[in-house]
Amino acid sequence: MSEVLQLERGRADDIDFVVATERLAGYEQFVGRWDAVRHGAALIDGRHAYFIARHDAEPIGFAIVRDWASPERVAHIKRIAVSRPGLGHGTSLLALLVQRIFTDTEAFRIWLGVFPDNIRARRSYEAVGFRAEGIARGNAFFGGAYRDELVMALLRPDWSGHAQRSATPQTEIPT
Repeated sequence: MSEVLQLERGRADDIDFVVATERLAGYEQFVGRWDAVRHGAALIDGRHAYFIARHDAEPIGFAIVRDWASPERVAHIKRIAVSRPGLGHGTSLLALLVQRIFTDTEAFRIWLGVFPDNIRARRSYEAVGFRAEGIARGNAFFGGAYRDELVMALLRPDWSGHAQRSATPQTEIPT
């Protein structure tokens, strides 16, 4: 069995997978949820880029990047989730996504917000090179309440050095 993850641009027929993954048990406190209509609108709005990670052609995760190729050269990973957490696919997906952003755009900075109690996600982000920058108080309206987010970011020069030190041969981006 191949251990290679492939990262592809998301399409309209991937929305059902995205919606189902957002609603997996255990994600209700950590992963945002949009309905299919909102995902469909974001998919074509020019501001969001959707990506699907596949393992042996099966979708195993997704990511949404807001401000893809923005003139400010700052990309925001809005959402990332895998269908089977705990297998390392999330970290591999994130590494591929970061590579894709820095390769396909002129982004200098990639940032994301993580709830401070989401330790698994934070470890994954740190493994790829993200650094904690601080707490954004009340930054997310989630589950009917305002929640703090830990802002983490990765700069292109830091990624270049990190990528050279920790190349992962089990991931690839199809050409």
